Amino acid sequence: MTEPLSRASALASRHAALGSGLEDWNGMGTAWSYATDTCDEHDAVREAAGMFDMSPLKKVFVRGPDAAAVLDHLTTRDIGRIAPGQAAYLSVLTEAGTMADDAIVSNNGGDEWMIVHGSGDTMAHLRSSAAGQNVEVALDDDLHDISVQGPKALAILDSATSVDLAGLPYFHHMPAQLFGHPCRISRTGYSGERGYEIFANASAVEDIWDQLVGAGVMPCSFTALDKLRIEAGLLFYGYDMTDAHTPWEVGLGFTVSQTKGEFRGKAALMAARGGERIRNAGLVVDHSDAASGLLYLNGHEVGAINSPCWSHRLGKSLALAHIQSGIADGTALEVRGDAIETTAHVASLPFYDPGKSRTHAK
Repeated sequence: MTEPLSRASALASRHAALGSGLEDWNGMGTAWSYATDTCDEHDAVREAAGMFDMSPLKKVFVRGPDAAAVLDHLTTRDIGRIAPGQAAYLSVLTEAGTMADDAIVSNNGGDEWMIVHGSGDTMAHLRSSAAGQNVEVALDDDLHDISVQGPKALAILDSATSVDLAGLPYFHHMPAQLFGHPCRISRTGYSGERGYEIFANASAVEDIWDQLVGAGVMPCSFTALDKLRIEAGLLFYGYDMTDAHTPWEVGLGFTVSQTKGEFRGKAALMAARGGERIRNAGLVVDHSDAASGLLYLNGHEVGAINSPCWSHRLGKSLALAHIQSGIADGTALEVRGDAIETTAHVASLPFYDPGKSRTHAK
């Protein structure tokens, strides 16, 4: 018997009308596919503007005099360096120094912070870090998140907002009015394109969605998003990282502020540095479709594919994989899986826009 969903998106009727079966992710019905072609959705994001209902992400407000200290203990970043109006991508660790989750923390000012995370254990660890502190922790399922991504996203949103979005730097956010509705707009995303996330209450999000459709923004599915984020070398918790891996092993060492004070898992994390068993890597696979399987070098198993896709735009079968840490880019590996035996070459990440000029553009 299928368990009932614990949360519902206010946009569920829009997704159903577009052909979505509202499959579960993170306890919410999610548009994993639409009746439209995922290649067309992919193209919209790369060439114009597409949008995703990212409301299944959990939005948690942390408020009070001890809010910054609680988040500093919870995460690997130096929270004191995140000014009001800024945000940071970071890691949440287990006591063993391994990945419990990844998340984005935003400083809203006035002792209010928001942490946005997926399906990992952030909430349990946050409550533990907050125990006995002068802080309020509040999960807000009424707050929805529409991610508008693509080269035309700025022009479309800027024409309908009360603020100057062109001046909003990467990983910054601000309160705004969009199509007359109060919201918070953050210059973040998961596509490898310049984009913005719109955080708005359920009472406003349906009209915002409809207005965006009217402005030419294409609704896009999570299947299309998966291809976009693989091209951009972006990780998905549960696939490309789990609590079996340290940040050093999955390419997230940049999220660790090594000079900050104590945080959960710090001692174990620092002790593990230099002992990485695997590393995150890109693969270009000699195949005409998405390919999964184990990886071999000279007959010895050396890794596994975690996130595969066929990129019609790059004309390649791509994958994110874990491989033994000593294997260099350019190395040829064997791929063996169900009904597949082929080769692949280790490639540097990201596959798309390696200079990240599109996401970071001024």
